[in-house]
This record gives sequence, C-alpha cells and structure tokens, in this order.
Amino acid sequence: MREKILAVIPARKGSRRIKNKNIKTIDGKPIIYYAIKILKKSKLFSKIIVSTDDTKIAKIAKKYGAEVPFLRPKKISDSKTPTNPVIKHAIRYFKKKKLNFDKVCCFYPTSILTKPSDLKLANKNLKKNLAYIFSATKYDHPIYRSFRIKDSKIKLFDERYEKRRTQDLPVYYHDAGQFYLGWSNSWLNKKSIFKKYSNFIEIPKFRSQDIDDLKDWKNLKILWNIHKSQK
Repeated sequence: MREKILAVIPARKGSRRIKNKNIKTIDGKPIIYYAIKILKKSKLFSKIIVSTDDTKIAKIAKKYGAEVPFLRPKKISDSKTPTNPVIKHAIRYFKKKKLNFDKVCCFYPTSILTKPSDLKLANKNLKKNLAYIFSATKYDHPIYRSFRIKDSKIKLFDERYEKRRTQDLPVYYHDAGQFYLGWSNSWLNKKSIFKKYSNFIEIPKFRSQDIDDLKDWKNLKILWNIHKSQK
C-alpha cells in the first residue's frame, strides 16, 4: 500500500526584512508557485497544503494547485514561532478529519532550488530507525579555521588546528533550510531535527540559499539563473 505523505508549506504573512517574501516574484511568478510545482513534480505527496495566516497568500496558493484547508491561528503565526508547532497544527487538523499521514514534509516557499529527486531520495532514506531526513550542505571552509573579534583582537575558534592542512580537517555541514521530511509521530512528539536519530541528504552549495535579507534574495536570483541553465 502506498504511504500517505503530507506536504506542508509554511507561509505566514509577516516578514520583517523582506516584505512579502513568500510571494515575492522571480521570472514573473511568486516563489511559492515554484515550491508547489516542485512538490507536485515529485509525485510523492497525497496532499500539498499551505499553512498561512494571510488570505492573499491563500488565494495565490490555491491558484497554483495547493490546498489551504484552514487559516493558521495567530498564536502560531508570529516571527518567534518555530517550525514544529506549525506542522503539528496541520497534522492535528487532519486527524480531527479522520485523515492520518505516515510522513509529513515541511517545505519552505523559498526552497526553489530543490529538485524533485532530492525529495525522492530523502523519502527513500527515511527508515523506521530515523526521525527525520533533511537537506544539508558543506561549509565552504573548515570551521576549525574560523575566528571572531573579541576585545578588538582576533580569537581563533580552536588554536590547536591553526597549522593543520585544510584537507586534514573534519568536514562539517549545515542545514540547507529547504525541507524536513519526518514521520508524523516525530513531529507530534516534538522530536528535535538535529539529533543522532536524524540524517540528511547532501545538497551542493549552488542549490542552497537561505533568505534573510535583500543580499540573500539577489544571490537566489543568480543561483536561480544557473539552476535554469542546467535544466
């Protein structure tokens, strides 16, 4: 029997640093359009919904083929609300409708560099002994060589590694901020994503861009053009 998998796109109205970030346009279409398109193209999901507190975003999401079965409550729509309560709210909504899902994927509207094959690989790798699979990418430079300024002086992250060759240093990764695929119970039980019971698929750096400010947005547009040329 085919698994039931729910995709949830969190897209609240407020965005402090980039106005209307979740519906800002690239190539004449709101980015949430591309997010919905990627999820649909993967053919993994029984249902694709947008969790939003905004009627304008809801209208756009419906136009491009996503469902908006509810407007998200205000208490989980502010800038301080983490991801888990938003996903848990969606799962519980459908449970009340007698509709249960085996897995649930949180997919951000800005994740337009994701490929459907990334989602398929994540789904394939989500075994029973894991809670989540997410996308991650390597740090550009070894974090052991990083430093900060303290009292106007350079402070190395770890002086023991100062003279080690970069190729001999451990490789570290960071969250690509694209998607988190987990079992429904993982979300309901508030299991942390970044623990030993989770795993990740590696995304190349040119397909990963966090969107926090206008500089990030400009970088995304550059990467998007590269993404298109590869297609």
